[in-house]
Amino acid sequence: MNWDFDEPVERKGTDCVKHDLLNETFGTDNLIPMWVADMDFKTPDFIIRALRKRLDHEILGYSFRPENYYRSIIDWQLQRHNWKISREWICFSPGIVPALNICTLAFTRPGDTILVQPPVYFPFFSAVENHGRILSYNQLTEKENRWTMDFESLVSAIDPNVKMIIISNPHNPVGRAWSYEELARLAEICIEHNILILSDEIHCDLVLPPHKHHPVATISEKAADITITCIAPSKTFNLAGLSTSSVIISNPVMRKYFNSRIGHIHIGSGNIFGTIASAAAYSQGHEWLAELTRYINGNVELVMNYCKERIPEIIPVKPEATYMIWLDCRKLQMDPKELMEFFISRAGVGMNEGSTFGPGGSGFMRMNLATTRSRVQLALQKIEHAINGLR
Repeated sequence: MNWDFDEPVERKGTDCVKHDLLNETFGTDNLIPMWVADMDFKTPDFIIRALRKRLDHEILGYSFRPENYYRSIIDWQLQRHNWKISREWICFSPGIVPALNICTLAFTRPGDTILVQPPVYFPFFSAVENHGRILSYNQLTEKENRWTMDFESLVSAIDPNVKMIIISNPHNPVGRAWSYEELARLAEICIEHNILILSDEIHCDLVLPPHKHHPVATISEKAADITITCIAPSKTFNLAGLSTSSVIISNPVMRKYFNSRIGHIHIGSGNIFGTIASAAAYSQGHEWLAELTRYINGNVELVMNYCKERIPEIIPVKPEATYMIWLDCRKLQMDPKELMEFFISRAGVGMNEGSTFGPGGSGFMRMNLATTRSRVQLALQKIEHAINGLR
């Protein structure tokens, strides 16, 4: 079956963060919105059909997650990532950002140190600092337009107060699909120093060929024993508004602590439609995802080639995963505020400014490519026009 990712969908007026909060966020509505990490593509038809079928039963009372919900997750992880998980390992969270915060509360104490690897998804920072924990940076290193983990710096940053590291796997925003060898080295260090690994793997299904996703918990039994893995269908199938995620924990003691925190604040019930959508996505989504990946990869190639040929001042970091692309704008020699203002006022394109992702992000912009090719093309043309004005 073919799905039309070129079809424009009007999202304005639907209480959509990406489109309806432009003025509040950027000070103008006259922008091409390429910031918030959701897609401008229709949610897959097989998911919509499953939701409509449930609506035919006109009672929306208390519900629970049935066996097909768990089975769809188990089968999906085994087929796509060769990860054999058990039903009891699967815990619920109403989103991965809530899960990061719950894990901070469940597995660390006030005054403990938690490591993150910037430039990285900025809610990692608040998940640490909002709860009285100490934030420590294990900054990624960049060489020849490629980003890697700095293991030497990681080891030197470890002291007895470091209890956990939060990683983005695959990495948002730099687009790395971490290799098995990189994750194995990370796990080795954490095992040696008794540090928990909280792995945000929400982008795990959005890996671009020829790259591969490696769940941290598949590195070894010892790695699995110290790892909490967060997954969700929300990025892959455009379901972020349904607030349904899974936290996979094989260690029974850690799982008990996590579920206890979820239970204490009564956020474990979820919602009917998130359950149904998740099960439909993971049980029927393979073919749709293959076509989506091809389309996103086409958008990536468009940006790479366009910048090389027409906007050499911007050097895109070719992503190995996610539908975002990390744009190196340092040749423009603008500070973060100037860079943001340039893209808003001169180019008319709304993107995420790099310094918000922490150390190492200054001079970069994050562009969301999960939109129609025509919109990507138009954004590039507007950026080129704006940069022509600087030449």
